[in-house]
Amino acid sequence: MSCAIRTLNPLKKASSKLLAPSALASFHINLKNGSTFSTRLYSNKVPTAVSKAGVGSFGTRSTVIQLLNNIGSKREVEQYLKYFTSVSQQQFAIIKVGGAIISDNLQELASCLAFLYHVGLYPIVLHGTGPQVNARLEAKKIEPDYIDGIRITNPETMAVVRQCFLEQNLKLVTALEQLGVRARPITSGVFTAEYLDKDKYQLVGNISKVAKDPIEASIKAGALPILTSLAETSSGQMLNVNADVAAGELARVFEPLKIVYLNEKGGIINGETKEKISVINLDEEYEELLKQSWVKYGTKLKIKEIKELLDYLPRSSSVAIINVHDLQKELFTDSGAGTLIRRGYKLIKRTSLKDFPSLDSLRQALQRNTDVSSGAISATAYLKQLETTPFTAYSDEPNDVLAIVYTDKEVPKLDKFLCTTSGWLNNVTDNVFASLKRDYAQLQWVVSEKDANIAWHFNKSEGSYLKDGKVLFWYGVEDLETVSKLINDFVSELSMTPFESSTSQPANAFKGQQKRLYSTHVKRTSPKIEGTNTSISKIALIGARGYTGRNLIELINNHPYLEVAHVSSRELCGKPLKEYTKDSITYENLSLADLKTLEKQKAVDMWVMALPNKVCLPFVEAINSATDGSSKIIDLGADFRFTDEKEWAYGLPELNNRTKISDAKRISNPGCYATAAQLSIAPLLDFVTGVPTVFGVSGYSGAGTKPSPKNDPENLSNNFIPYALTNHIHEREISTRLGTEVAFVPHVAQWFQGIHQTVSIPIKKGSLTSEQVADLYKNFYENEKMVKVLPAGEVELVKNISGYHGAVIGGFKVNEAGDRVVVCTVIDNLLKGAATQCLQNINLSLGYSEYEGIPSEKVLP
Repeated sequence: MSCAIRTLNPLKKASSKLLAPSALASFHINLKNGSTFSTRLYSNKVPTAVSKAGVGSFGTRSTVIQLLNNIGSKREVEQYLKYFTSVSQQQFAIIKVGGAIISDNLQELASCLAFLYHVGLYPIVLHGTGPQVNARLEAKKIEPDYIDGIRITNPETMAVVRQCFLEQNLKLVTALEQLGVRARPITSGVFTAEYLDKDKYQLVGNISKVAKDPIEASIKAGALPILTSLAETSSGQMLNVNADVAAGELARVFEPLKIVYLNEKGGIINGETKEKISVINLDEEYEELLKQSWVKYGTKLKIKEIKELLDYLPRSSSVAIINVHDLQKELFTDSGAGTLIRRGYKLIKRTSLKDFPSLDSLRQALQRNTDVSSGAISATAYLKQLETTPFTAYSDEPNDVLAIVYTDKEVPKLDKFLCTTSGWLNNVTDNVFASLKRDYAQLQWVVSEKDANIAWHFNKSEGSYLKDGKVLFWYGVEDLETVSKLINDFVSELSMTPFESSTSQPANAFKGQQKRLYSTHVKRTSPKIEGTNTSISKIALIGARGYTGRNLIELINNHPYLEVAHVSSRELCGKPLKEYTKDSITYENLSLADLKTLEKQKAVDMWVMALPNKVCLPFVEAINSATDGSSKIIDLGADFRFTDEKEWAYGLPELNNRTKISDAKRISNPGCYATAAQLSIAPLLDFVTGVPTVFGVSGYSGAGTKPSPKNDPENLSNNFIPYALTNHIHEREISTRLGTEVAFVPHVAQWFQGIHQTVSIPIKKGSLTSEQVADLYKNFYENEKMVKVLPAGEVELVKNISGYHGAVIGGFKVNEAGDRVVVCTVIDNLLKGAATQCLQNINLSLGYSEYEGIPSEKVLP
């Protein structure tokens, strides 16, 4: 759990710097992965001074901010903190707390408020006491009485109301002070009221005036103001006021950025879909919303009251209806947690430059684009392009967000998505994107990997592809052919071939950040020679038209316990699976819905994803959404090779823990080059002093079946082509898994299959001889059937490895200076580099012998 690692280490350091404990703060925070993290902070004194920079010790504030980073990105937390501290402290937020929350979630509420307090934010807290009053009245055998939803408050009921307010207020204040938070109970003196209707409701008030002084004095003194909704007449008669109404009146006086209503449901629930509504933009959606059949009774009244309230507040103000445990997420992330209601602006759609009242505002918005602001392209040239390109532009009235969609493509392209800081903070971006999703069933767009809001784009997409520092996103595209075309077009625009898979992250980004997973001192698990499972397992291959898929089908065909149940390929749909003889199988074109159906029917024991990188996620999510945990998945691509192993085990049995692979529901199959390189370097990790260099050469089958210069035999005849000079995705994979920086330079040659790698490894000077290195490798791989270690100086030829399922390691030559050793490894990229390794993982995962189905006479040359 990566976020737990991020959180715990800083806490250990921070807590040691704080002073002796006399005030204890215990915090609970909902992390990005859905789990809850709890911790305690100690301080020797309660803060007495308040400033915009915050309260308490720097250690406390910084630690709390570190914890906040676990619910959102660092960018989000810093952005919202800056936003909230840009106004006076009493204008940050008004939080209305239902009485039931004080009864049922007191500690969680206090913890959330303590979080805000320790980063220097002072919400005005106003609470109700409805459930407590009802319980007390029932105990007195008094039936609660309401007219139009308003409690009739006679003198006897008023005595109960007052007592309950005082008790609940004290409970909340006490809970906060136990967490090291100064809190001031303010139970009267804020609201002046007149009788709402004395004859009808008796002691119920209609607020006529709000006194700010008691609240501002509390904040100035460094204490959170904790209010009740009790009011008094000018003559001193106490009146009961609905807490929601009182919160609204406070908001009209203080004009806060946020008005927060805490309730058990955590938001407004759509009565038809039963899903929580994330955002309501009143100017855009109010009239249509009230027409919905499920918007009635209390829900309709609540929306109307909020609309009336926000109509008189600045557009920067918003109302959030959330559950108490989502308070931090609502305040400090773009996605929020409950239902956010704001005025927003009505969106304007334009399909021609003539529709814009002035091109000056459009030019100004275009300056937010880095290509335009840097001078790479001119605004004039872009406007000229819009004259001849079919487009639709979306914007709000002040142009805080401008989206331009090219509509002449098979999958419409969001070419520009330009937002001001205000547009992000006020979630206008979500409003615009919701309109895009309504208008376009499919959409694609490209964003820089370094974009500060990259997480938001990932959240809005259903698929992505990273190349050269740019990320292609899409949603609504389910068929593989269209996805492949999007990726190819995207890569072509970057002037690179689709086979040069790379990332913009340099290999040295991994130096010192990863633990060494493979050590000569670590006893790894032995091969699983005997299996306990003798039942038949059903295999489904998705996207199995390539070389790896064919080899895997051949292996399954010879396996005593595995059967192909389904094989999916859009291009081969309807054709027979010729390589398979156990049964008559025809290629299908399985949709995401088909996968869900098969998964619910438990028709598949193991799914094998043989898809291009960055394509299989929708298929995995479809299976996950339908699964009860019965089936398993192996991905042959790179999509999950960098995922936490608690979610996706890394399937390299000779180096990883086999028990981990056996127990996994999701397995990521390593890359071919990455497998050979890790086998070459792992035994020497304890001796490595610098950056190993991997010079790899593969046969052209490694470039796939789709025609390209890298798999054209004529082009490769008497030729030798670099695959990627730097930053190949396997470089990142090797470096990540080994925990040390590695330089990787792959090439493609004129033979069909097989990889040769020459690996130069810097070692501690004088630490090893060539023979000692060879002995070290022999001991390391002593029980590994799929790895052959040669004597020092001997090297296997790549032509001898073709068609064999194992790897051969040799060379082991130490230079004269004694500070570098060269290792040579050969491997069949289609077998041990892909299909055979996949079968090893299938066997381990399904309970068979690890080598079941692998012909013993073809394991090693």
